[in-house]
Amino acid sequence: MKAETRSYKYYDLIMAAFVCVLLCSNLIGASKQAVVELPLIGTVTFSAGIMFFPISYFFGDILTEVYGYARDRRVVWAGFAALAFASLMAAVVIAVPAADSAYMRVFQGQLEGVFGNSWRIALGSMIAFWCGSFSNSYVLARMKVLTQGRWLWARTIGSTAVGELVDSSLFYAIAFWGIWQSSDVVKVALTQYVLKTSWEVVATPLTYWVVGLLKRAEHEDWYDRTTNFNPFRLRA
Repeated sequence: MKAETRSYKYYDLIMAAFVCVLLCSNLIGASKQAVVELPLIGTVTFSAGIMFFPISYFFGDILTEVYGYARDRRVVWAGFAALAFASLMAAVVIAVPAADSAYMRVFQGQLEGVFGNSWRIALGSMIAFWCGSFSNSYVLARMKVLTQGRWLWARTIGSTAVGELVDSSLFYAIAFWGIWQSSDVVKVALTQYVLKTSWEVVATPLTYWVVGLLKRAEHEDWYDRTTNFNPFRLRA
């Protein structure tokens, strides 16, 4: 059976969950700087979106490991399109004149405060997400072939380390350079990279469990031996 004609039970569900997590983590939590006190380290500044954004890489690893790079590529493009629409919607909603009332004058200011720089966040998110996700998926797919399907933990952690490095570097430079202090941009970007990669390490047992469950349910364990890795190709 050709790859593009194969149907799966849970692929669409995982795609929907991936896009939902991506949108929420980038538009709700990305612009908030939060702090936490850690023993021996002290105060650590981080973006609130990090509490949920790594879940998108968790889904990306699962998609590539079970269904292959080409099907994960479709999911990446779905997320990219969703972020683009969310950015457009935010810009239009803010630009439409608000009703002349005391409540709406306050609300308009609040709306602009939360989503007023959403075009930069969305642009940074789209570019960083696109580059980071494809880097993650490519590295994982190549490592799977090279290791003949062994050492899943090394593939997920290694690919995430590469993908998150690309993602964090691009996102914070595009989204917040000139808005936050330069030192804060660098500090938060480095913190995000370490925390996101650490999140993948902690989630390794869960990754093993979900991957095993899906492989058995879908009767699939894809190896990208002959895959066209062109990121602009949409066919599976």
